[in-house]
Amino acid sequence: MDAPHIVIVGGGMAGLGLAYALVQRQADVAQPWRITVVDAQPRWGGVVRTVMEDGFVVEGGPDSVLAFKPAAVRLWRALGLDEAIMGTDPRYKGAFVFARGRLHRLPEGLTLMVPSQLGPLFRTSLLSWKGKLRAALDLVPRRVAPPDGDISVADFIAGHLGHEVMAYIVEPLFAGIYAGDARRLSVAATYPQLLELERRYGSLLWGLFAARRARARRDGANPQRTRSAFVTLRRGLTQGVEALVAALKRANVRLVTSAPVTRVHPTAQGWRVETERGTMRANAVVLALPAWKAARLVEGFDPALADALYTIPYASTATVSLAYRATDIAHPMPGYGFVVPRVEGRPLVAGTWTTRKFPHRSPEGTVLIRLFLGRAGNDRIVHADEAEIAALARQELADIMGVRAEPLRTWVFRWPRVLPQYEVGHAERVRAIQQRARGHPGLYLLSNAWDGVGIPDRLAAAERLATELTRS
Repeated sequence: MDAPHIVIVGGGMAGLGLAYALVQRQADVAQPWRITVVDAQPRWGGVVRTVMEDGFVVEGGPDSVLAFKPAAVRLWRALGLDEAIMGTDPRYKGAFVFARGRLHRLPEGLTLMVPSQLGPLFRTSLLSWKGKLRAALDLVPRRVAPPDGDISVADFIAGHLGHEVMAYIVEPLFAGIYAGDARRLSVAATYPQLLELERRYGSLLWGLFAARRARARRDGANPQRTRSAFVTLRRGLTQGVEALVAALKRANVRLVTSAPVTRVHPTAQGWRVETERGTMRANAVVLALPAWKAARLVEGFDPALADALYTIPYASTATVSLAYRATDIAHPMPGYGFVVPRVEGRPLVAGTWTTRKFPHRSPEGTVLIRLFLGRAGNDRIVHADEAEIAALARQELADIMGVRAEPLRTWVFRWPRVLPQYEVGHAERVRAIQQRARGHPGLYLLSNAWDGVGIPDRLAAAERLATELTRS
């Protein structure tokens, strides 16, 4: 009997991570799988893209992962990359918010992107005294979220901590992750922990005080726990992709690049996957793709499933990395970077002082800065030509940091429709999609549209699906 064949469409971190997790579980199945991973692009990794030029290590997509989400670090260690894992430079802690014409340091003690300490909240220059006193009113327990419904991030945070905290602290931090609009994003789908704090305490402040004390006890019991919130790899995140691809090749996983999938449809024997480089038959197909890309492949045999997938909107974004001589930067850059609130009306979402965050990523005597442009409802710039994107980035840098020198190098990366928007009612949309997909035995959806947008989220989702496939 031929070994069952699984075709994974999509060679981003979820697709590659699933293939690796399946290889690790081969001993748990009666008959080993044949695994094929196919991707439309000529390279692996999806939004993970590292460029190394002239001593600079430039990330086009994500530059690090959250340390408290273990899936990525666990994978790197399994791949033998322990020595390459590194945290941020402890000399430059904290981040800033650009508001009302200048940079303000974010108050310390943020948990789940929400203030958890009154002292730093009252000392911050970001908020007026009226805004600070309004935030303190959250000490009086109240219910903001409807008992049986969803609520937007903006309405939930403003209901507890006031509009200033929402607009100048929480919203720009959410935008830095989702490039989204807090007025539309769902609390239940993005940070359900906040809803649980309200349920238990009636107050985010009281709930976060308790969480901070519990975390302090855990840290005290585990002094070896990492103190860096973000970790990365010395040669950039592509180093992890390369190690992962090498491991898959050693395990005889078939890897096919530059092969856009044109059609997927069920047959009497399983599934047929048609690509521009040939056709494959499979017992199971995993669409490790954004929801809108998966929709294009399923609409031929299930238009209703495609319509449901299309209901999840996506935002586009672009990153611009600029290299300068250190002598051309007068700004002290005293942290890891800054975010820009939507209320400022600027095209810039955030900036990373890469040289401060990860000093090894620029040669001595130089400075590397990365800017993020485009957000939900305001992402037209992403579709402009590279020169226009770079010019806008430089203008933003001049306005915010006073940098007017000519950069040594510029790198522009555009990411159209890359970030799913978990808008209010998202859970219901996802349930409808998953229920519809279950009607097609052997079809699996592994999308950033519902399992989280970060690399650790994608890898954890891949591990869960591998376990499900092992048991089926």
